[in-house]
Amino acid sequence: MKMKFIVASVFLSASSAYALELPPVPKDPIAIKQELLFADDFEGKVPDKVWHRVVPAFSIENGTLKGTQTRDVTIPAKDGKPEVKAHAAVHGLEIPTSNSIVEAKIRFGGATMIDIEFDDRAYKGAHYGHLCRAQFRLNGVTIIDECEGNMRNDIREMRNDPSKKAEVAKLLVGRQVTYPVKLQADQWYTVVVETVGDAMRVTLDGEPVAYLKSPGIAHSPKSKIELGVAGKDGYFDDVKVWVAEPTQP
Repeated sequence: MKMKFIVASVFLSASSAYALELPPVPKDPIAIKQELLFADDFEGKVPDKVWHRVVPAFSIENGTLKGTQTRDVTIPAKDGKPEVKAHAAVHGLEIPTSNSIVEAKIRFGGATMIDIEFDDRAYKGAHYGHLCRAQFRLNGVTIIDECEGNMRNDIREMRNDPSKKAEVAKLLVGRQVTYPVKLQADQWYTVVVETVGDAMRVTLDGEPVAYLKSPGIAHSPKSKIELGVAGKDGYFDDVKVWVAEPTQP
């Protein structure tokens, strides 16, 4: 059977001398499905009431959830109004989890990035309670530990100081990985994000494509699951969330 995408070599995503080659993604699942917490096939005219806006705009279109980034440029502060930073469109679910499996179908359309994110707004150690996420682009899949990485408050503050660039780079080693792949903008892919303990594993159409083991991923609870789209018109369908147990005791 012809592969729908190509998984290339694997490297740590870090713009420094500390970047290291990583081992292969585990071939077998790291999580086992338990209770189904949520499912939505977007066949209604509006999103299920459990969904809420985080950064607009999302809509239902032909039985899919369409996200379109509208905050695509940063608007400087002016006339007493605060700066509005460019930001992906984000749609949220208030579904607390610890270990979980999230499955969805995605299609890029005109989007440049699609992601599945876990947050805990009550957690004050990282900006806006960001914990971890899996990002999908046409040329790669990225997993980020934001809780102990780029969104950790002290690291975020240090990034504003050019003299601490090397120190920040050391702190970020092992907190973000990018695995190159080649995807098609007009094709649907089934993505599965397994999160158990301090590990996250991602598959595309059943093929293992990304893996990260990092302490911030273990944060519990993960009170929110959010879907993001950067660029114009990215699509989700058949979103499901399960409680999970690790495959290994």
